[in-house]
This record gives sequence, structure tokens and C-alpha cells, in this order.
Amino acid sequence: MHILSHATYRINLELCRCECFNLYEQQVPYGQAWAWQKSVVNKKKTLIERNEDCPDSLFVLQHRLVYTLGTASSEQFLNFDVKDSPFDIYRTERVGEVTYHGPGQIVMYPLMNLRNHKMDLHSYLRSLEEVIIRALSKTFCIKASRLEGLAGVWHGDQKLAAIGIRVSQWITYHGLELNVTTDLTPFRSIVPCGLRDYQVGSVRGLLKEFQSSADCKRARLPDPDDGQLLDITCKSLIQEFSEVFQVRINYEAISRLESLERICRPFGRGN
Repeated sequence: MHILSHATYRINLELCRCECFNLYEQQVPYGQAWAWQKSVVNKKKTLIERNEDCPDSLFVLQHRLVYTLGTASSEQFLNFDVKDSPFDIYRTERVGEVTYHGPGQIVMYPLMNLRNHKMDLHSYLRSLEEVIIRALSKTFCIKASRLEGLAGVWHGDQKLAAIGIRVSQWITYHGLELNVTTDLTPFRSIVPCGLRDYQVGSVRGLLKEFQSSADCKRARLPDPDDGQLLDITCKSLIQEFSEVFQVRINYEAISRLESLERICRPFGRGN
């Protein structure tokens, strides 16, 4: 049994608490996850108004096939008639243009009380990118990076992860998506994030490239199946999230959200 030293235990207790709903094995309908976020944000605002402890929260999940648009997204980036969409479409409060969510893509929705951290949105965005960059580097030897002037995480000209957030009274919601084993075909029906001159990539796709290359170090990486790859990536992302934001992860049961779900107004399809 691993026993923490008194010093380590004391440090862990001093970290901000983050309740984590790890549902990555489930394909959660977008409307349901959106409703959960809005309910938790409202709860956090109430806690702050009462001057009570307001911990951070984190949702980790996959979505069923869906396109989402930001609050000011342009329909010119849809390569189909919006009235005849191949999947559901949601127009949301987040910033950014159209993107796609689907199986094989890990989505993280941090609902952070930035009063517990740095009240700086630029810093917050860079920290989200840092979580992904570290996870890809440490776990898969993928050299991911930022591109100046663009949000997200890249490998060369391939965008691996997109970020779109909303902040209300210093409470964040929406978040990031990382293509792990994602079927990238649905991205062809849109101009992802409004960027016409870039490609979309995935962790699985890059690992296949590495295994067929002459890079022996990368070629020796294990070749997990899709389920294992999602599991490995999810654990790495949560670990790096904990370290980057200096939070103590407390895993919570989905039953905690049931009462919130009942009071949420329904979210239908539409934009």
C-alpha cells in the first residue's frame, strides 16, 4: 500500500478541490451535458453569493455525433444546408466557430471558479492548451504545440484539439475536445473552427504515422486498441489537468447530477 508522507498529505489537502464526473466511457447527448453545465454554473453562482465554498468541477465524456456553433458562428462554414444537417446542430454561448463532436473524441468541460485561481482568461486558455500538450508529450511522445494567434493544440498543420469557452461571473464552462480515435470524416462537412487552410488530426492517426516511420523511439510505443487508447488518454488528461491547475481531483458519481438534471429546462435541436 502506498502511504503518503505527512508533508505530501498536507500539500494535497491545501490544493483546491475539483469534483470530477468521469463519464468518458459514455456517449452523452450534447443537450444533456449542456444542461448539466448550466445547472452547475448556476449552483456555483449561488454559493458565491452566499459566500460559501465554491469548488471547481470537471466533466470528462464523449458525445454522440453533433455539430456545435459558437454564439457568433457563421453558417458559411457549414458545407450543407442547415435545414438538412446530417447530425443535430446546437448554437451555444461559447466563443469560436463550428466544430464537431463524436465518438472517439474526449471532451473536457472544466467549470472553474477562477476566483480560486488566476482571474485572467488568456492565462486560462493557455492552461487548457498546456494540459493537452503535456498529456500528448508525456504519454505518446507527440510533440504538440500552439500556433500563434489561434486557439487549440496542433501537430504541424494538423489540429488535434479545439477549445471554446464561456465565462460568467468568473465561472468557466464549455471547454476542450481532443481527437483520440475519432472518425474524422464528419469534419469534411464543415470548415472546422473556420480555418480553411489547416487539417484535423487525431492521436490514433499520428501513432500510426510514427509506427510506420523510421523513428525507432516512437515505433516502440505500444499499440493499444481504441478502447485502451481512450482510457490511457483520459487518465493522462485528468492527471495533467490536476497538475496544471493545482487541484485535488475528487471523483463523483453521476447520481450527484440527477437532481440538477430534473430542474434544467430542456434543450432542443436548433440554432
